[in-house]
Amino acid sequence: MTYENLLVEKKDGIGFVTVNRPHVLNALNDETMDEIRRAFLDFQQDEEVLAVILTGTGEKAFIAGADINELAVQTPIEGKERSLRGQKILALIEHLGKPVIAAINGFALGGGCELALACTVRVASTTARLGQPEVKLGLIPGYGGSQRLPRLVGKGRALELLLTGEMISAEEAYRIGLVNKVTSPQELIPVATDLARKMTANAPPALRHCLEAVHSGLEMPLDQGLFLEASLFGLCSATEDMKEGTRAFLEKRKAVFKGK
Repeated sequence: MTYENLLVEKKDGIGFVTVNRPHVLNALNDETMDEIRRAFLDFQQDEEVLAVILTGTGEKAFIAGADINELAVQTPIEGKERSLRGQKILALIEHLGKPVIAAINGFALGGGCELALACTVRVASTTARLGQPEVKLGLIPGYGGSQRLPRLVGKGRALELLLTGEMISAEEAYRIGLVNKVTSPQELIPVATDLARKMTANAPPALRHCLEAVHSGLEMPLDQGLFLEASLFGLCSATEDMKEGTRAFLEKRKAVFKGK
C-alpha cells in the first residue's frame, strides 16, 4: 500500500505506523485517519506482524490533534459522522488482537491523545505533553476520549483534564496512570520496541485472548467477566502453542510458538 501521510514498515515481526505530517505537528485530517485505518487493517491481517508501534515524525509532536481547518467548517451532521468514523478506527486499534504500543514523542492532544488511549500501552518521551483541549474550541472529544480516559485514570482526574482542557507532562501522565513508561527522547523507540518484543515472545493466541478478556470483561459484571475468562482459558488449552509452552517449561527449554 502507498500512503501520503504515514510511514509504514515491518521489521522482525513488529509493524511501525508513523504519522508523517510534521509541518502541522502530525495533525489528523480525514485522509490521515483513513490511512491509519488501512494500515492497521493490513497489519491485523498480516500473520507475520505480532505487534504494532504507533508514533509521529519528529520530536515535537506525536499527534497534536485534529485538523482544525476541517473542524471549523463542519455541520452538526458532518461532526457526528466524523466522530463515528474516528471511533470505528480507534476501536479497530483497540481490538486489533495484537498489542499496540503508542510511542508518544511530543504533543499528544485531542485526537492524538485519544489515539494513544486506544493503544494497548503507552510509552512517553520526557518531552511529551498530553491533554484533551477540545473544550477550548467549544467541542468535546469525539474519538472516544470522554469514555476511555475515565476508564484509564478514574472519573475525577479525567473530568479535570476534560473540563480544563489543560496539558500535563509525561511525568504527571505516568503518575496518574495515563502512560506506562517515561523515557528519554533518544530511547523512546528502543524502549517501545523492547516492550513489544517482550510481549511478542509469548504465544500469539494467548496474547489475543488476554486482550479480549480485559477489553470485553471490563464492560461486564464480575461474574460474566469471570465466565468469559474461563471460556478463553479453555480455548487456549486447545492451541498448539499451549501444548508447546507447557512442554517447553517441563523440559526446561525455550518455547517455540507458532501462533496456532
